[in-house]
Formats: sequence, C-alpha cells, structure tokens
Amino acid sequence: QRLKAAVHYTVGCLCEEVEEDKDVQFSKQSIAAISDITFRQCGTAALPAGCFLILCRHAKRTTVTTEDVKLLARRSSSLLKYITQKSEELASNNMEQKEKKKK
Repeated sequence: QRLKAAVHYTVGCLCEEVEEDKDVQFSKQSIAAISDITFRQCGTAALPAGCFLILCRHAKRTTVTTEDVKLLARRSSSLLKYITQKSEELASNNMEQKEKKKK
C-alpha cells in the first residue's frame, strides 16, 4: 500500500512538471489512472525481471545485461528506443573514460 502511494505521489509530481512545461492540466482522476497503470506495469515487468535472474543463473552469469533489459522492454517501442539510446551513451562514455585513463 505504501509503494502504491509512493507511485501515486511520484506520478503527481511528474504531472505537475508537465503541466508547467506544456501548459496543460491533469485532473485528479487522470493522475490516479496513470498511477494505477504505472503500478500495474511495474508488476508486469517484475515477473520477467525475476525470470532474467533465473536465466542468468542457468547461463552461469550473475549479472543481468542490457540485452536482458532490452528484451523486457521489447513490448514498448519508445521504451526500447530510449533504453537502447541510453545504453549506447553509457558505452560511449565508458570508452572515453578508458581512453583518458590510458593517457
């Protein structure tokens, strides 16, 4: 129940930011609906995440990779695109840091 309340609070804060930025307004009912959908999606994503841990153990790995996360996000093209972009940015930053260390 506390987790659900935290999700609702966070969604409310994000909606306030969007309201200020885009000059729109969210009703209390729409914020509640977005919160509920977000909470349910997190529950849906948690099950495959647990499955990834089992798969990692089966593959004799201890770490969930970005490819595992991309597999989880494949149902949402925008989320998959975002994760792929951030993954590439992190890889690029890591390469730059390694090159700086070599110098």
